[in-house]
Amino acid sequence: MPIQLYNSLSRSLVELRPLVPGKVTMYHCGPTVYSSPHIGNFRSFLFADVLRRFVEDQGFQVTQVMNVTDVGHLTLDDIEGGEDKMEAASRKTGMTAWDIAKKYEAEFHDCQRQLFVRLPHHMPRATEFVPQMGAIIDDLLQKGIAYQKAGNVYFEVAKFPGYGKLSGKVLDELEAGARVAVNDEKKDPRDFALWKTDAKHQMQWDAPFRGGARGFPGWHIECSAMSMHYLGPQIDIHTGGEDNMFPHHECEIAQTEAHTGRQFVSVWMHARHLLVDGKKMSKSLGNFFTVADVLQKGYSGRELRYALICVQYRQALNFTLAGLDAARASITRVQQCRRRLAAIRDGREGPGGDGLAAAVAAAQAGFTAAMSEDLNVSEALAVGFELVAAANKASPSVAGATAALHAFARFEDVLGCFGPEPADAAVGAPAELLALLPERQAAKQRKDWAAADRIRDQLAAAGWKIVDTKDGPRLERL
Repeated sequence: MPIQLYNSLSRSLVELRPLVPGKVTMYHCGPTVYSSPHIGNFRSFLFADVLRRFVEDQGFQVTQVMNVTDVGHLTLDDIEGGEDKMEAASRKTGMTAWDIAKKYEAEFHDCQRQLFVRLPHHMPRATEFVPQMGAIIDDLLQKGIAYQKAGNVYFEVAKFPGYGKLSGKVLDELEAGARVAVNDEKKDPRDFALWKTDAKHQMQWDAPFRGGARGFPGWHIECSAMSMHYLGPQIDIHTGGEDNMFPHHECEIAQTEAHTGRQFVSVWMHARHLLVDGKKMSKSLGNFFTVADVLQKGYSGRELRYALICVQYRQALNFTLAGLDAARASITRVQQCRRRLAAIRDGREGPGGDGLAAAVAAAQAGFTAAMSEDLNVSEALAVGFELVAAANKASPSVAGATAALHAFARFEDVLGCFGPEPADAAVGAPAELLALLPERQAAKQRKDWAAADRIRDQLAAAGWKIVDTKDGPRLERL
């Protein structure tokens, strides 16, 4: 079954047809490492992860690149103005920009692990690719598509007629003082920076192009350099959040295609913003959550992952704590079903005569169909729960239980939110689960019943129940 993806460039569903048959190249806009990763960031990152997993599930060989932006990203994205985000964080904290980058990149990688992200094949830092950026800038200057003014280098938008084709923004609409900042150095207010000079900027390099001044790269040029280094001048898929579409991705297209003379990306994909309790996430509204905030509330990484991927990436996702509780219950339901099936397969529970063959075949086909239709995760999950219902009603044979377990293992491999098949009931509880028992006891002592219930539910999701005895609580398999 062909994979259909919504291409933001053509504004239509298109079949995934890689430039090299059987091999798919993907570039994903990664984090700007100036603060702790928040759940809105990870909706986009997890969408990219599920995309990669499903494309691999369908037999393609994938090369995936996700950048780390550690210089050049300004605080006012939409008008390409303000202060470099690394510099702003440095000024607020007293740490150097380099230490800021190191701290938050490490935190980002930790969040990737806790949310079970399949790590990209390459995660380059922008600061490591300044020479490659310089080569592109030099070429654009030589072609007369870029120009220098007071040491700064700008891309001349008027010389790239296709500018605006991704975002749909007509050049005449991008007037000075409206969507772009007024800058007297620019020939046109729509021009964007490729290289900037600022004596106060901590991160600086000698110009990596002819006749340039010491400075630092603009945000947009970074992704063009890194994607071309690893994936070549043309790539199959480029993703990001919808806020990346303009100006970032629009500028990527302009500078890359002006440099290579070829179409840069076959399929552009953009995830919608995440809302929290029906509103845009904001610290001032008190509805701003980092990944660490959610995990500290007692939810697991898989529960957060489920809550962030359960709605198709182009649909609005309203994040709530109730949604996390629902994610926990859903994971528990799947894992309890898998545990019973495993007991039948392994001879710990008597088998029946229902092979489940029709239900498993329908689930496998339905899952593929849902995911092939622009990663319709919500429909794919519904298919999975139909198999849960069928398995729970049936008295499966060993063969039927085995086939159903294979289906659930595949669903986990693509979605990454259920966890591995539950272990044999004779195996002792993992140390990390045993460590939750004193935490629950402490919560009960301070009468924090909500926290105690969350720990109970977390243990249930992992397949264990708490049994209170005169010697204290212990864990038993569900």
